[in-house]
Amino acid sequence: MKNTWLRLLAALFSLALVASACGSDSPVDDAVEAVDEAADEVVEEVTGDDDEEAMEEEAMEEEEAPEEEAMEEEDKPVVTVTGPERDESEAGAIQEVLGAFGEANGIEVTYTGDADWEANINVQVEGNNPPNLSIFPQPGKLADFARAGNVVPLADNVVDGMAWSEAWTVFGNVDGTQYGAPVKADLKSLVWYKPAAFEANGYEVPTTFDDFVALTGTMIADGNTPLCVGIESGQATGWTYTDWVEDMVLRQHGADVYDQWVAHDIPFNDPQIVESMQTVLDLWATDGMVFSSGGSIAATAFQDNGQPLVDGDCMMHRQASFYSAFIPEGTAFADGSEDAVDVFYFPDLNGDAPVLGAGTLVAAFDDNEATMMVAEYMAGAEYAEARQKAQTALKGGGLSGFLSAAEGQDPSVYAPLEQSFLQILQSAAIVRFDASDLMPADVGAGTFWSEGTSAVNGDQDAAEAAEKIEASWPS
Repeated sequence: MKNTWLRLLAALFSLALVASACGSDSPVDDAVEAVDEAADEVVEEVTGDDDEEAMEEEAMEEEEAPEEEAMEEEDKPVVTVTGPERDESEAGAIQEVLGAFGEANGIEVTYTGDADWEANINVQVEGNNPPNLSIFPQPGKLADFARAGNVVPLADNVVDGMAWSEAWTVFGNVDGTQYGAPVKADLKSLVWYKPAAFEANGYEVPTTFDDFVALTGTMIADGNTPLCVGIESGQATGWTYTDWVEDMVLRQHGADVYDQWVAHDIPFNDPQIVESMQTVLDLWATDGMVFSSGGSIAATAFQDNGQPLVDGDCMMHRQASFYSAFIPEGTAFADGSEDAVDVFYFPDLNGDAPVLGAGTLVAAFDDNEATMMVAEYMAGAEYAEARQKAQTALKGGGLSGFLSAAEGQDPSVYAPLEQSFLQILQSAAIVRFDASDLMPADVGAGTFWSEGTSAVNGDQDAAEAAEKIEASWPS
């Protein structure tokens, strides 16, 4: 820079001498013009030098910025969350909502959905590599983990922030300590069907279980297949059968027997339980009763029944409220159109209208502040609303497949049919949580599934399966 200015002064001095010596206006004008041009060139050169220096400084700042960002990333707490929900709309909504919460609170939150969650969470705990949080579909498994010291009690801010009634929070309470917070609710006593298909065939929605069975016989006689059924679900294969059995225990023997069964006050092989198990097996084994896209009930994934229902390969599918997530995108729900899908209550026997429900709870494997912040958010109404909106959008509108009984939500975020699900949960006189989810994991997420699957395959009858399940009950 110093040499540049010296060159400029020398040029100006030389040109000034030339101009003085000449006496002519033209040479002076020429000289002044030359000075101007020279000055412009120098200014450009000077400016260029300044730009280079600025660019060098900017480059140095850019080199420092990634280092600063890296330091910030290193300081940013990471919270990992796992669970069994892995459908694109389910897992996508959970990640979107938790990611946004984390971004707003300086936490990196990641969710991983796992088809074999039931088995893999055991492996992770045994390997001393659990996630920070996990979503438990079985309160019984959560209780096992709590008593083994694998999960930690929820912090006071999480417990105080739960937006659920005691009817739901009780399932996360183990021996007087809150280890789990509810994050989702399911209504299971539902049958999905197409009203237009019923009308075209002259069928009426059954109001009793006897009417339901009679209707299936009429459908078979007409050349229609009554039910779509599939129980394959990775490590959880068989849980669909257990849901049917639980609904039948409530209908055939009532809530008191159901509670005794769950608490093991009566053995698993009690004749009343065996009767309900065999009722389901006999119904499914009826010629022409079941459409199985995989070739057999046990080889058909539970989520693969939505398409054949829409296509008319079967007339009905008994499954929980969340099943709308597996019905083909773009399907109309309860709007009166020809291809619309609707639901009716899985009918009872005695007029007491029992409802089978379920849900999930979040539990923590450490008591880090960030972990508990995320858990507190998941247990609140704000999370429920945000997830409902996100999952509905990812489904392309219609029903989301998500349901929450959290108090304080804006019901308008739910479609009319989903609002009716919530009303059923809130108004039913008899509501029971999924029995297998309440039982010890060795049974509810173990032999009840595996021995039930063997019975569905015809390898044993209900009595034999029940004997083996009872033998597996932890002493």
